[in-house]
Amino acid sequence: MKVKNIIFDLGGVLIDWNPEIVYLDTFKGNRKKMEKFFDEVCTFDWNENQDAGYPLDNATEDRIALFPEQADLIRMYYGRWEEMLRGPISGTVQILEKLVNNNSYRVFALTNWSAETFPIALKRFDFLHWFEGIVVSGTEKTRKPFQEIYETTLERYGLKASESIFIDDNERNIIAANLLGIQTIKFLNPHQLEKDLKTKEILL
Repeated sequence: MKVKNIIFDLGGVLIDWNPEIVYLDTFKGNRKKMEKFFDEVCTFDWNENQDAGYPLDNATEDRIALFPEQADLIRMYYGRWEEMLRGPISGTVQILEKLVNNNSYRVFALTNWSAETFPIALKRFDFLHWFEGIVVSGTEKTRKPFQEIYETTLERYGLKASESIFIDDNERNIIAANLLGIQTIKFLNPHQLEKDLKTKEILL
């Protein structure tokens, strides 16, 4: 089936966000201590809960109640969140620009992102305004890889799964899209993405 719609993930594909930027300095370069903090205190699963709409202040206080001795470090996670936005992944932004300027495709974004912090990204990155539409997990109160958010994206913009391709750096999100009949590309880096899009004859 010919591809008519291209759906981008944002974090890790178009935008480089990494809490290590802040915490590695705080832990004075001790990567083991930092990784222990992320494994036990401000975990990936904990952050994902906020991506699904849980308020940042509540999440912070919940964690402090569990780890009171780590209160300052926990408050830093969202208190210095903006510093963790390293910037655009320029090679992917260039690919996005080519696709947006090609009238053959409709281009969208589907992102796991807190509704409270996403406005910061919208102000900082002009290219986020190039999309025909963006579905933000925190606004929808659900997130990838749950089926509902993919269905919301397809239904909201009148997209057929078989005519759509989804680009994401997370394997489980790719698998979830495939289960709904959406074509996919697992993102590794801009060079690989460009090559895969050319293989699929989406880019020339």
